[in-house]
Amino acid sequence: MSSDKILQYKQGVVSEIAEQIKESASTVVVEYRGLSVADLTEIRAALREEDVEFKVYKNTMVRLAAKEAGHEELVEHLVGPNGFAFGPDAVAPARILAEFGKKHKKLQFKAGVVSGNVLDVEGLTKLSKLPNKDGMLSMLVGMLQSPIRDVAMVFKAVGESMEENQEA
Repeated sequence: MSSDKILQYKQGVVSEIAEQIKESASTVVVEYRGLSVADLTEIRAALREEDVEFKVYKNTMVRLAAKEAGHEELVEHLVGPNGFAFGPDAVAPARILAEFGKKHKKLQFKAGVVSGNVLDVEGLTKLSKLPNKDGMLSMLVGMLQSPIRDVAMVFKAVGESMEENQEA
C-alpha cells in the first residue's frame, strides 16, 4: 500500500473517531491493562446490550481525533492500553464499566466526554452510580404520582368520614 493510501486511511479513522466522540452522548476511556481477551469479550457483550460500542484504537489516532472534536483535555489521559466506550445514553457506558470494574480491578476509568464536557475519574465514578434512562424515568413518574396519590388518599378519607357521619 502506498504512503498516500495509508495516510488517507489513517485520516479516515481519525475522522471516524472524532465523529463518534461528537455524536455520542457519552465517551468513556478506560485502561484495560492486564485483562484477558475473554474479559474484553465479556465487557463488549455487556455494553452491546445497551447499544454501547467498545473499541480499541491507537492512542495517536485518538489524540488527533480528540483535538479535531474540540476535546484537547482528553489528550493527557491517552497513555497505555485504552479502550473507548461510545454510548447513546450519557450514563450507560460509565455504569456498565464500573460494574465490570468491581469484579475486575484491572479495569480503570481514565476520563470521559459526557454531553460535550470532559470528566475525570471522580466525575465518571459519580455518573456510574446513576440509574439508566429507564430507571430515571420511572423515578420521575414515581415522584409525579406521589402528590396525586396523597390528594386521592385525602379525598378518600374525607369521603369515608362523611359516610360515617351520615350513618350516625
